Amino acid sequence: MLAALIDVGHLVEVAGYPLLFVIVMCESGGIPLPGETALITAALLASSGKLEIEFVIPVAAAGAIIGDNLGYLVARKGGRWLLERPGRFQRQRKEVLEIGEPFFERHGPKAVFFGRFILGLRTWASWLAGATRMPWRSFVLWNALGGICWATAVGLIIYFAGSSAKSALETFGIYGLGAAVVAIVSALVVGRRYRRRRHEGPAKPAARGHGKNDEAAEAAASRGSDPGRPRER
Repeated sequence: MLAALIDVGHLVEVAGYPLLFVIVMCESGGIPLPGETALITAALLASSGKLEIEFVIPVAAAGAIIGDNLGYLVARKGGRWLLERPGRFQRQRKEVLEIGEPFFERHGPKAVFFGRFILGLRTWASWLAGATRMPWRSFVLWNALGGICWATAVGLIIYFAGSSAKSALETFGIYGLGAAVVAIVSALVVGRRYRRRRHEGPAKPAARGHGKNDEAAEAAASRGSDPGRPRER
């Protein structure tokens, strides 16, 4: 709603780096502002010489990292209380914790990293991580990596490709969630199969070797003679 009321392009062009930092930080902290649109606008301005891409990328990354950490800390302190307190939708709010806690325990780093590229998750991933008590050290590492990669990728794509990439990025961003889910599930399945094959691989030759020795011993016993001596006629 706020994004529809704000002409981000004009504001970023007028205010430059400080406003870029504020908008990205607010979106990352849980306020629904168009942070990615601000980054895209700043990168377009850099491509036309009005801003410097060397400053646009670190400013956006810093805003993303700081905003995410603020959202995480607020949610860690009061997010659980908001979800567990009595009132309307209490059952649904508790389900968020019941589902979110095991999910972030297993896939928290991936959710924090890829959430930076997905509309919606970019705003609420830090709150979900804080409310479900994801370890802060893990959160801050993957949050920093996600913020830096996001600012660098989006900034450079728009900077070098110009306005033609702007519409393409906005269009394909809708399908980011589906692509990220498919990538995560595929990586988990492939990794699990690889570990299983690696674990089972060395055991099979050993089992076959023992089976041959056992068969030779049984054959020798059935002949009633030493396996190394020929049978007497």
